[in-house]
Amino acid sequence: MNELKPSPALQCANCEAVLQGEFCHACGQSIHSVLRPVSHMLEDAGDIFFHMDERIVHTVPPLYTKPGFLTLEYFSGRRVRYIAPFRLMFVFCLLCFFFMHVAINGVSFGAHEKSEADTLSQLAQADDADEVHEIYTRETRALLSTQSDPATPAVVKSGLDHVQGMMRDAANKRLAELKAPPIQPQGSGGDDDVKLKPVRIFNDGTGDLTFHVTWLPDAVNARLNAGLDRLKANLTLATNPGPQQKEAIHRIVEGIFGVLPQTMFVMIPVFALLLKLFYVFRRRLYVEHLIVALHSHAFLFFALMLLTLLGFAASAIKGHVPVAGTLITLVSVAMWIWMPVYLLLMQKRVYRQGWGMTILKYWLIGSVYFWLLFFAVLIAVIIGISH
Repeated sequence: MNELKPSPALQCANCEAVLQGEFCHACGQSIHSVLRPVSHMLEDAGDIFFHMDERIVHTVPPLYTKPGFLTLEYFSGRRVRYIAPFRLMFVFCLLCFFFMHVAINGVSFGAHEKSEADTLSQLAQADDADEVHEIYTRETRALLSTQSDPATPAVVKSGLDHVQGMMRDAANKRLAELKAPPIQPQGSGGDDDVKLKPVRIFNDGTGDLTFHVTWLPDAVNARLNAGLDRLKANLTLATNPGPQQKEAIHRIVEGIFGVLPQTMFVMIPVFALLLKLFYVFRRRLYVEHLIVALHSHAFLFFALMLLTLLGFAASAIKGHVPVAGTLITLVSVAMWIWMPVYLLLMQKRVYRQGWGMTILKYWLIGSVYFWLLFFAVLIAVIIGISH
């Protein structure tokens, strides 16, 4: 009679091969079950995207200080000690744009908001008629911008007419003191009428040009025109002073930083293709050039992130310790110089050509990629403004 006997070794649940480690040598399946608590799943997700283990110690220092070292290690097959190129680039790209976004948000755009009393005081203290007209035009344009905003309540809009009349009276009082002609009421049709700065997008002479590409579906054309309308509206609000100017600029910045990472993800394979074209006789696979592109961009993102953090540190301590602020500035300058030098040394060590040919190709590749990146970023900015 046959008897059941315990297996002398663990078997793979998928192919029943005898296991010799944490992964099956036949099919590659892990011995760990996917049916685990949510806390373990979150740990795995963090490990997949960031992989913050001891490999970061072996990866980040040579990434910044040894041009081409990580790339040559990967080409030699020594990969287990280092973070994968795409994951390295991905993490530093997100961190770089995050800190740059924080830095941009800390910058004040446009004129500071002024109270009504401040405006009247400025008009009363103006030195000449031109300054009176400049203040009056700026503040009236801010009021018109607020009135044109659909989100402004009707009660507020009616009160803005009274404020505009007060400003005109204060301006005329100062102009009378300066013996200059008075400002005519708004809407009289004279030269004193103030209007919002118009924004024309692809003006064809008859008005704003709209998209109508015959071979595109009507839904796509309608979407393009809707984006064009949003772009014009955002530019109009951002270029005219008023309470919604800051919100419009914030919306534009958010939109731009929302598309820049995706733009860089598209440009990295393009850079690898350039390397493939310029080093076509080196008989390297496209994947090898892609690893070079990933490591070089990871270095650039990491360097820009460090420079942004140094900028935060300099602005925080330069008022208290001027010497430290000067030292940080010198370090930042050295880091800016190191970036192009690093890329040149990396190209020389990876592709192993003479200095003359390396410098020539470095200049040609850099020039072509600069313009491709410029137009890609320009398109990203346009998309961001239409957010």
